Amino acid sequence: MSECNHNCSSCSENCSERKDSPFQIKPLRDGCRVGKVYGVVSGKGGVGKSMVTSQLAVTMRRRGYNVAVLDADITGPSIPKAFGVHCRANGYEDAILPVETATGIQLMSVNLLLENETDPVIWRGPVIGGVVQQFWGDVLWDDVDYMFVDMPPGTGDVALNVFQTLPVDGIIVVTSPQELVGMVVEKAVKMAQMMNIPVVGLVENMSYLTCPDCGKQLHIFGEGKTDEAAARYGLEVLAKMPIDPALAQLVDQGAIEAFQGDWLSGVADKISE
Repeated sequence: MSECNHNCSSCSENCSERKDSPFQIKPLRDGCRVGKVYGVVSGKGGVGKSMVTSQLAVTMRRRGYNVAVLDADITGPSIPKAFGVHCRANGYEDAILPVETATGIQLMSVNLLLENETDPVIWRGPVIGGVVQQFWGDVLWDDVDYMFVDMPPGTGDVALNVFQTLPVDGIIVVTSPQELVGMVVEKAVKMAQMMNIPVVGLVENMSYLTCPDCGKQLHIFGEGKTDEAAARYGLEVLAKMPIDPALAQLVDQGAIEAFQGDWLSGVADKISE
């Protein structure tokens, strides 16, 4: 970045000082605090991004931190269901109160505002982006140490909006062990680089299935592809999560806070440093 001459009309940089840019960090409400903000992203859908977000929030909560999840997947929200939260968020004057889970994790999702949680969200991109900004700036977040933003898949409007209007400290890329993982990782990493957002590392979901008889790890989709992609881009594979029917059942039951396992301890250690 060149030296600022304070003339925004002649400058292409998207800094926080721009007076003519629609993308500026939205301030929190008075009295609110959010420490670190991490986006959980994927280059494609169906890799278990929301599962990783939920488990990571639970892992950090178990370590004694105040944790929040901002569900930025507006058209496909799944965070409230994973935590068994089906009530609606309440308002306070001109702000919104986050809903707390059984263990005290603060949540905000569009599903907490709908009349019926199965109602579809049929909105255009700019409206969705505005909702994400409201979730950040109009919600009374209470002394949060770590906030995890469950991003929609891909590199579209919402991801761009989050990166340019929220103070994101880093992203965690969720992948699956398939041939196209390299391309998927590259898209997510390149977008983060363009937005000057650090990549914390990769999480490989559906990495293996543990045989119930012999305990051997069966790599149904193959192995090594995520490691190759990580090495190619100078990243670290922080966790490899199994295909576990018990986890899927917990999500269906809204009881993700009861999961057992330390698969994401490496991610938790990394962001706690």
